[in-house]
Parts: sequence; C-alpha cells; structure tokens
Amino acid sequence: MTDTLVPLICDLLEWLDRQPRTYAEVMDGWRTSCPRLPVWEEATDKGYVKREGQLVLVTNRGRVFLEHSR
Repeated sequence: MTDTLVPLICDLLEWLDRQPRTYAEVMDGWRTSCPRLPVWEEATDKGYVKREGQLVLVTNRGRVFLEHSR
C-alpha cells in the first residue's frame, strides 16, 4: 500500500465509523476509476470493511489499522 493511500483509507474508515452507511452511499463517495487511488478496493482487500446487507461497516481489523495509522 502506498503512503498516499494510508490517510485516504483512514478517512474512509473514520467516515464509515461515524454512522452506518449504505453501500450506495459508499460507492457514491469513494469509488474511483483512478488506478493510483484504489481506496475502496484496498480497504476491502485488506479486510478493513465489510458489507452486512446494504450497510458497509468497519471491521475490528479496520479499527486496529486506523488506531495504528493515526
């Protein structure tokens, strides 16, 4: 993961942790076609977020990453 992605992934995790967000909300705000900024893809690949029905939630692993990255 590049140094550029770490703060962006932290922003995503903090945003998700503030209140429940639907998958549609997350995709509207965080999906990108830029191959250099795959924030959503990295967060899901690393297991930092998970889908439960229509909601996207921060996992325990995501909280640990956030704690160690800030």
